[in-house]
Amino acid sequence: MSKVAWLFPGQGSQAVGMGMALAEAEPAARAVLQEADAALGFALSKLMAEGPEETLKLTEHTQPAILTHSTMAVRAWAHRLPRPDFAAGHSLGEYSALVALGALGFEDAVRTVRERGRAMQEAVPVGVGAMAALLGMSLADVEASCAEAAASTGKIVVPANFNGPGQIVIAGHAEAVDAAMEAARARGGRKMMKLPVSAPFHSPLMEPAQARMEPILRSLAFKAPGCPVVNNVDAAAVSDPEALRDGLVRQIPGAVRWQATLDLLLDQGVTTFIELGPGKVLAGLVKRQARERGLEVAAFSLGTPEDLAQMA
Repeated sequence: MSKVAWLFPGQGSQAVGMGMALAEAEPAARAVLQEADAALGFALSKLMAEGPEETLKLTEHTQPAILTHSTMAVRAWAHRLPRPDFAAGHSLGEYSALVALGALGFEDAVRTVRERGRAMQEAVPVGVGAMAALLGMSLADVEASCAEAAASTGKIVVPANFNGPGQIVIAGHAEAVDAAMEAARARGGRKMMKLPVSAPFHSPLMEPAQARMEPILRSLAFKAPGCPVVNNVDAAAVSDPEALRDGLVRQIPGAVRWQATLDLLLDQGVTTFIELGPGKVLAGLVKRQARERGLEVAAFSLGTPEDLAQMA
């Protein structure tokens, strides 16, 4: 029997104007914006609507903005969508998934991800860390390039995001990331790029952020979700509230295992994937990974009222 997964995007999917057409069309979405403003004590809705882009791109603003847009989509359209058998979110998106499934309250979540953004940004001084995408390379070659760079520089660099076949992001000290890119070129790597981020997310350099966030996450009330959530750090389907909490704690310095997450969902017979929130990145990754496995799936990205026509 065909199964459904709801997916939730992470940082990088933000844009000025995000969620505004949805807020205009759907009272339930407008109400989420009002909840976010009240919970945060400032006009996140105005920042989402008007920018400026450089302010929206600050991690402490980006994270609550994306969570808010995803929650707006769920509150507006959940009754019109097929119910999920599983859910998953990319990094920050794991919080959106937990809110969507009733495992975590929205107000708690939006305040927490703002603090998460601050903690991650402040864990490493600007310029000390970096991230880069290495495309078209095997995991073994990426791991070997990181190990060589770490040994030669005495600094940290590790695979941070396993986004799909041949799409791996590395993170660590800037010097070590540069050295890993050179080592990757020597192994035949041809496509690689530094990412426009201000900190080395999902690397051991985020351990100070983990220490700062753990007591906050321990203080929150978690409930059993409406369906299993495939978490980032283990790529495992989880329903136990304490295991969900623990996954968020370990996620901060841990790698995002998105390729393994999608493999699990495909292995479980999921054939319909619905991405809720800004952007279309996750639906694109689903289509590519399914195609490489010879599987047929339907993948939709729903962030604006116009997008909903896909589900008719």
